[in-house]
Amino acid sequence: MDVRIGLVGAGWMGKAHTNAFINALMAFGPEAGKPVFEVVSDVSESAAKAASEQLGYLRYTIDWKEVVTDERVDVVDIATPNAFHYEIAKAALENGKHIYCEKPLTLSAVQSEELAELAKQKGVVNYVGYNNVMNPANAYIKELVDSGKLGKIVKFTGTYDQDGLLDESLPITWRHINKFSGSGSLGDLGSHLLSVSQYILGNIESVNALSKIVIEERPVSTGSTELAKVENDDVISILANYENGALGMISSSRIAAGRKNYLTYEIQGTKGTVYYSLERMNEVNVYFTSDHAADRGFRQVFLSPEHKGYSAFYPAAGIAIGYNDMKVLEAHELLSAVSNGTPYVCDFAFGASIDKTVDAILKSAEEKNWVDVSEKGGVTV
Repeated sequence: MDVRIGLVGAGWMGKAHTNAFINALMAFGPEAGKPVFEVVSDVSESAAKAASEQLGYLRYTIDWKEVVTDERVDVVDIATPNAFHYEIAKAALENGKHIYCEKPLTLSAVQSEELAELAKQKGVVNYVGYNNVMNPANAYIKELVDSGKLGKIVKFTGTYDQDGLLDESLPITWRHINKFSGSGSLGDLGSHLLSVSQYILGNIESVNALSKIVIEERPVSTGSTELAKVENDDVISILANYENGALGMISSSRIAAGRKNYLTYEIQGTKGTVYYSLERMNEVNVYFTSDHAADRGFRQVFLSPEHKGYSAFYPAAGIAIGYNDMKVLEAHELLSAVSNGTPYVCDFAFGASIDKTVDAILKSAEEKNWVDVSEKGGVTV
């Protein structure tokens, strides 16, 4: 079955999505659906034209509305900056399109819940790109938790740190402005960690957060002496209560010196503990209290064909897969859902649950108080 793609946003993420579709076809074959690159849209005509030529899209346009109304498009792939997700996704749903939307779904839980309900009414595939959920390591860890091998889960501790914005001379971008991004390190990085933790452990019930803007002003452009105000968090720390009774300590920083892609977490249970770091993507460290030897300790488990998703790439254990492979698994899951009606995790309802947590965290940091995630009226951006 041909699945005709209409891409909105010809930047880095749009290229990553397109590459993922191509490699999903190579890794899994056409049974899950064959992507056909129908049309690409970008506000920059030169970018749209270049994407059409380089990525293999049949046509290009500078008006995204032409994509969501095009009868030749089955899936609208939204790879724009955060602020535009809601309008494009809503229009695509109203036109009965399947949707592949990069995370976050929108800038507010209210908007995300509206889209989730509309998607349910329309009966279309509605996928949010929380690609870390597709990591075979996280699927394995979820199996450990669900099986009870770790016992009753007591604590989740995790952080997602990078140092990409540590340099104060780097100019301000849309990521620093709330009306375009929604939040800072929380939305850009921390939401990935939230998606993993809520995929594995279930939803968070309440939060208490502290955030800080460390670099308060940035140049308006490279080399400029004119400065603009940074509006959102460089660093954030969160205490959390999960609905399953576990306690959480979660943090994120976009100015963490030396940290490149440091998504790491530990889940402690009454019968064992599991530890994982994305910087060592292909290794999971597990400890079980049933190992009674005097020198008992963590065992290192390498990803292998026995772990969900891994066998699409390699037939033997210990051969490293990478970041882009998570996107490949994501694209495959979307194609399979469109072509074969197979189930998937990261639907708009899942995306809305992450956005509800983000809203509650932002409100908590603003009010310096505990906030229930189910509470309405989060921070307005």
